[in-house]
Amino acid sequence: MTSTTSKLPVTKFKNCRILVNHKIIREDLWVRDGKIINPEKLFYGEKGHADKEVDCGNCIISPGYIDTQINGGFGVDFSSDAHKVKDGLLLVARNILSHGVTSYCPTVITSTPETYKEIIPEIKKQEGGPHGASVLGIHLEGPFISEEKKGAHPIDLIKTYEDNGFKEVMDTYSTLENVAIITLAPEFGNADVVIEELTRKGVVVSLGHSEANLEEAEEAVQHGARFITHLFNAMGPFHHRDPGIVGLLTSDNIPSDQEIFYGMIADGIHTNPAALRIAHRSHPDGMVLVTDAMAAMGLPSGRHQLGSVAVDVVHRRASVAGTTTLSGSIATMDDCVRHFKEATRCTTEQALEAATLHPAQMLRITDRKGTLEYDTDADFIFVDDDLNVSYTYIAGELVWDNSKDKIEVIQRSEDDEEIEYARDV
Repeated sequence: MTSTTSKLPVTKFKNCRILVNHKIIREDLWVRDGKIINPEKLFYGEKGHADKEVDCGNCIISPGYIDTQINGGFGVDFSSDAHKVKDGLLLVARNILSHGVTSYCPTVITSTPETYKEIIPEIKKQEGGPHGASVLGIHLEGPFISEEKKGAHPIDLIKTYEDNGFKEVMDTYSTLENVAIITLAPEFGNADVVIEELTRKGVVVSLGHSEANLEEAEEAVQHGARFITHLFNAMGPFHHRDPGIVGLLTSDNIPSDQEIFYGMIADGIHTNPAALRIAHRSHPDGMVLVTDAMAAMGLPSGRHQLGSVAVDVVHRRASVAGTTTLSGSIATMDDCVRHFKEATRCTTEQALEAATLHPAQMLRITDRKGTLEYDTDADFIFVDDDLNVSYTYIAGELVWDNSKDKIEVIQRSEDDEEIEYARDV
């Protein structure tokens, strides 16, 4: 028999600790119709009850992780092979469930206008489920970046909006439909116009791959920018007389109604633990963990692709082939959360919120994602005290069981043929 007012069944998750209001507390979690519900309204308003109970074995229930910068994984690269993007999205969306990710922003690096025109329409916002994590929108990283801080981005495709402003942006991308984030360098002329127009259209502007000084970065924030792409990486170094983009973390020239968030790749390679600690202690509420993962995530060491760039992976380090330039990571989000907690000695709550609440705040979607508040989407994960993921739920339904499910990967043979196979997590 279902609850009295609604014909939809209610599930009670008991014997658990849940992350709410920045604290982990011992409390049951109630779910109906894909949403988290207030049990008091169920009991006293509807005279209802639980139709099903799930014993959580004393696990911590956290909101599902949100990855706002992921270039691909498991043999898939979002910046190439437009005709394979849809299948690639499905494979990545399914596999990242095993690492606790319930929502993500597929990231496309600096590409040609023709590539953008083919790929952007193929990546649509989509709710998650048994098929995989939700797609929150595209993260376009480039091509309006600094040549000096290009990282792994192909230098011949880098552009500036200095001459034609927002028109150059639209001529390059063709459309902003389904675009959630754009990473750009703010030191070019017309930055104020471009940032304001992107913000007006609902796109989060992120500062990155840039040599901007602090004044230029502050002006970008005053015009609407609110995110920093992989802090410390591909930007001018911190200097005591001009801290550059890094200085935004403690700037007093930020509008009172504007929040600044910053992405961190906590993989133990991109950022020294001391730098992680400096950033977190300077601005803990702005920390957003990202993987910046590329096609080699989930695959053995070897040569892989990031857009049009060949990448060599050796001992968990991904570099542009023949160089020492870092080019994305092969980290998974659950690894990043664990490393971040260990490196900074932050609380479990802070580690989890850096991958849940903060990215949702940055994207302005806390009304449905990133929390376990009443009436939000029931996207959550079970983790133990060491933050190992055991179960992943989307809309209140179990979509991944790490004791049973396997991931699928695509690996290229020596003849450049794709070979699909499944393996344990």
